[in-house]
Amino acid sequence: MVGRPSKRAKLSQYVDVNEARPAPTYERFRSYGIQNDGEMSVNTEYMLSQPTHEVPTVDDPSATLPSFDDWNETEYQETEEPEPQVEGSENISRKQRTAADNPLLQWLPERSAFLDEIIRLEGRGSEGTRLNCCCGTDNATHLYRCRDCFGVEMVCLTCVVHRHLSNPLHHIDMWNGSFFQSITLKALGLRVQLGHTPGERCYNAQPVSCDEFTVIDAHGIHDVAVDFCGCETAQIRYKQLLRARWFPATTSDPRTAATFDVLKLFHLLSFESKVSAYEFYHSLARRSDNTGISPIKDRYSAFMRMMREWRHILQLMRAGRGHDPNGIKATPDGGCVVPCPACPHPGINIPNGWENSPPDIRWRYALFLAIDANFRLKRKAISTDDRDPSLNSGWAYFVEERAYKDFLSERITEPQEHNLSLGQRSTCVSHNAVNSADTKASRGLAATGVGSVVCDLQKGKKYVNMDYLVFSVLISFGLAVFNLSYDITCQWHKKIWSRNSMMPQRLQFNRKNKTVRFFVPKFHLKAHIQSCQTTFSFNFSKWVGRTDGEAPERGWADINRVATSTREMGPGNRRDTLDDHFGDWNWKKTTMLELAELEGAIDASTLALWRVDVEAWEEDNTKPNPFESRVVPMTQAMVRLQFAERESRDLQDGIDSSLHAEISPSVLVANGLELEDQQRRLRADRKSSSQNPTDNQRAKLQTRSNALQHKLDAWVQVQVLYMPAVAPLHIRAQHDSSPQHKLPEDFTLFLPSQLNPTTPCDLSLCQIEWQLRYAQADDALNDVHQNVRLHAHLNTFKTLHIRGQRASTRARSALDLTETKKCASRLKYEAARVALDALGERLGMVGWCDTFRPLNVSDMRPMGDVGSAGQSEGRRDIPWIWKSPGVLHNNDAGLQDCLRIEWCKARARASRWSEELSLLIEEMQRVLAFFRWEMVQWHEQGTARSFTKDADYEGSHAYAQRQISIREGLIRHFSMLWRDALSAVVAGLDPVPEVHTEMAEDQMPSLEGPPLQGDHE
Repeated sequence: MVGRPSKRAKLSQYVDVNEARPAPTYERFRSYGIQNDGEMSVNTEYMLSQPTHEVPTVDDPSATLPSFDDWNETEYQETEEPEPQVEGSENISRKQRTAADNPLLQWLPERSAFLDEIIRLEGRGSEGTRLNCCCGTDNATHLYRCRDCFGVEMVCLTCVVHRHLSNPLHHIDMWNGSFFQSITLKALGLRVQLGHTPGERCYNAQPVSCDEFTVIDAHGIHDVAVDFCGCETAQIRYKQLLRARWFPATTSDPRTAATFDVLKLFHLLSFESKVSAYEFYHSLARRSDNTGISPIKDRYSAFMRMMREWRHILQLMRAGRGHDPNGIKATPDGGCVVPCPACPHPGINIPNGWENSPPDIRWRYALFLAIDANFRLKRKAISTDDRDPSLNSGWAYFVEERAYKDFLSERITEPQEHNLSLGQRSTCVSHNAVNSADTKASRGLAATGVGSVVCDLQKGKKYVNMDYLVFSVLISFGLAVFNLSYDITCQWHKKIWSRNSMMPQRLQFNRKNKTVRFFVPKFHLKAHIQSCQTTFSFNFSKWVGRTDGEAPERGWADINRVATSTREMGPGNRRDTLDDHFGDWNWKKTTMLELAELEGAIDASTLALWRVDVEAWEEDNTKPNPFESRVVPMTQAMVRLQFAERESRDLQDGIDSSLHAEISPSVLVANGLELEDQQRRLRADRKSSSQNPTDNQRAKLQTRSNALQHKLDAWVQVQVLYMPAVAPLHIRAQHDSSPQHKLPEDFTLFLPSQLNPTTPCDLSLCQIEWQLRYAQADDALNDVHQNVRLHAHLNTFKTLHIRGQRASTRARSALDLTETKKCASRLKYEAARVALDALGERLGMVGWCDTFRPLNVSDMRPMGDVGSAGQSEGRRDIPWIWKSPGVLHNNDAGLQDCLRIEWCKARARASRWSEELSLLIEEMQRVLAFFRWEMVQWHEQGTARSFTKDADYEGSHAYAQRQISIREGLIRHFSMLWRDALSAVVAGLDPVPEVHTEMAEDQMPSLEGPPLQGDHE
């Protein structure tokens, strides 16, 4: 309903029209009144003016009462047309659409009322009619109203000051007789007394110097009158501020503070929206005064400093450093990081004796490390470490700066060495990160990026940088198996162990009884050369599950939004800010936390040989790689030679030979199939000829057409002897066809497979054709294999080696010829399959459809080709043509090589998915076990430190208990979440992958994790 409020009483009628019953008439009656405060009230009622026997009562749920706006001045008489009924749908309830389905459209008619009400708040409203303040004091004029308190009540000066003793940062408006103007509580006489409860007086109050104190709050920036406590038991001034939940800007004579609320708000916003401190602070300033008439004191630098200190304090508190009896200085390197609960931590979330487990169990306790560098996180050459030191000093994600730079100062002048010969560039594709390591322009930049585990980078990905951070991580884990992924692993890993011996003594990694494997992340792998794509692939290496190695990229997507802000920071502030963001990313991750079919086509002896090869390579990567081709790639000359040899074999096989005078039934059918094939060839050649062929081209086609017609005539004369029923069919077809369709390629042969089931035919002829058609389908499928491979090899050769217009044109012609051959073999196969289908019904043949399936264009692709968009190496399928029985019987070495590689890949895919399931279950167990370990740690830390005051002890113990409660909640949440997920996964498995273990049944880890020491639950 639309319209403006009515200002006059009226009696309206609403008529409900329905053809199924008499139309009742409703009367709308409005009564108006004046309230005590002068406001007008209105009451609306509906009465039935013409009751009928058919009218539903109020209690009837089917009764539909009128629905419209009480303030609408327009008269309504709405007629609802009955909706068409579907048979059998009388009892089907249908949701009636209402205005509430589109709230915005429902609000549009009311926007004027919204505007009026908001403008009304600019005045005093009903408060203007009161004569005195609600406190009852005589002559107490109520001129003040708080913008932050609930309601719009106006009070006197005494009341507004008294009410805000506990809320000294609220905004006050004062009525000046014409409008409300802003005024501070300080101007009204409110003083904030620290060290005492609100309202309590200190007899030795000490005002701030010059009585100027600025507080930054989520509501704005406030000028506050502050008195410090000067009693004998008073705390130092910055502690008085902290106990009032105000964070001081300085420790000596503080005159600026920020509330805990505004620090928490900006802290969270910086994580989620990546808002800069400059934008946030000036938003607060504009909220305090958006006109610029009353300048706000500039406390931006103080806010930045307080925010940096706040971040650091929270990192220490959450890491339990405040509960350590040895104090903050005892914090070890990396002591403030948020650890990954899913990673293996010896003595915490993996069983004792894990190092003695067999290899098929120990791989689950491997550590996956993804290495990467981000060149968007640059830093300009601003400030120095002496003027802007890091507060974390290696306690979080950045390594300790001084030791790191001392190491670089000794090695940074060396070129990209030791990986190959001196000064040699990348031997894989042109890795810009490697080749630009010594040449990348970095003028004006102190750092060109950040490593993911994490270090500052100068001029590209220098191995010296990445080596330092990698070995810093490796020595901190007492594990035996490490899987390292890096986008330039193929170059970086080559002489890593010789470089390890040149590292500082504390960073030298002991490889004894340890396994370190190297991979390239899956997304980056396609940019490498072919040998790298198999040697460093996660997909082809066992005991890695479905790991992709791209974890750093997900983190960079989150952190890149602060690149603009951190670029202008000093070195220490930048590292501390990034440390905090990395910690939040880790915390968010913590809380959010076809092979059998192919084997059927390959004989057992070949599978056994292939299995030995791939298992040998999985154990020792120096053995021949089974995922690489061992056949010499085809060239254009080889392709042309193979075409010529095939044509020669066709001539030797007698494909173009003339018919014999004496023809047996088998020869009759065989010649008929050959004639059918010649018809297809002639039809394709005539179709591919140009619209304006030359006389020579027309003469060649006509000669071939005449020769085929002579063969057809001779063949039909013999056919009627064996199949008399086809004679009238030929006569009828000859009379029914038009002159333009009397071409020999359109002549119907009427082979047994082309006859109507009711047409009589000797079953022996049908059986002969069945056998020949079966062989024809098999031969055609082999031709498809060859032509698909030829086309793929030729296309690859053209892409890699062919340059120039002339060579490209020749290569394109060869590709077109191969495509024609591929289409012809498909047509031949489809013709054979249609004939088998017809003969199968007549002869009762079954089971052949499993061998010869319908051949679609999407099936005619090489084995290593990805089928549809979105498929990856781990999810792609193999076309059925390569999985048909007997495909390996072809003696072609190239085809057998392709099958061997594809079988290895299919085996790897099946193994990786099976490993992924086992790895996920293991990680679920480790996460819950890690949380339970943290609960024990916080329980011990809560009582580890001694305090002289009970209040300090209570705070320390309360924080520890809160952390324990958080871990309990995470355990309950993940246990319920994963129990349902595991049930669904296990129910869909066929069969469940076997998990080999030597642990007793009662010692098997459950979803709740392995039992902790001393835990008897």
